[in-house]
Amino acid sequence: MKTSLKSLIAVAFAGLFAVAAQAQPAPKILIVDMAKLYDGHYKTEEQNGKLKADQAKAEEELQKLNTEGNALVKQFNDMKEQANNPTLSADGKTKAQGELEAKAQEIQRKQGEVNQFRTNTQRSLQQRINNFKQFLLEEISKTAVDIAKKKGATLLVDKSGPTLIGMPSVLYFDPAYDITEDVAKEINKDRPAGSASTATAKPASGEAPAVSFPGAKK
Repeated sequence: MKTSLKSLIAVAFAGLFAVAAQAQPAPKILIVDMAKLYDGHYKTEEQNGKLKADQAKAEEELQKLNTEGNALVKQFNDMKEQANNPTLSADGKTKAQGELEAKAQEIQRKQGEVNQFRTNTQRSLQQRINNFKQFLLEEISKTAVDIAKKKGATLLVDKSGPTLIGMPSVLYFDPAYDITEDVAKEINKDRPAGSASTATAKPASGEAPAVSFPGAKK
């Protein structure tokens, strides 16, 4: 009798576990490549175009500063040559030395102006890149999540980035579970007519132009 009761209890528990297992649907995991979606977004191409245009303007301004710096260096060298003239009187040498020191200070101020321009330009470009990237990735993520939910996903995984130990975040997946192309079509559906594909667009680096006139810090 006791054995029969234990058997009935065991069967009852087995039935409960079976019902519980059936009540929990199997998880559905989908994959997306956020880096590919970001690089392939038409807004990224537009932003890169704006950044490159502003970088070109910065390079023009820096070239102007370099020209002014080179002119100051030439003036300094000419004045130095005159100050070393052996026929120059003592008073003339004193005056020339004072003018040389003043010109050297002017060159230092120009160097500071150039270096500050480079720093400000680099900081501004990098900040714009970071702000835009954060905004657009949030926008893409929302679209990706919406599509994943419509497909019945319980988990959406980004395969684009490496792990902390440098391994791919996803080692293997069935391509049938990759919704990257579906998301790409959705986020680029409003691409302006005539807009070229971003596949060949190179993102702006955010680096400031280099300084070229003698003595300027790089």
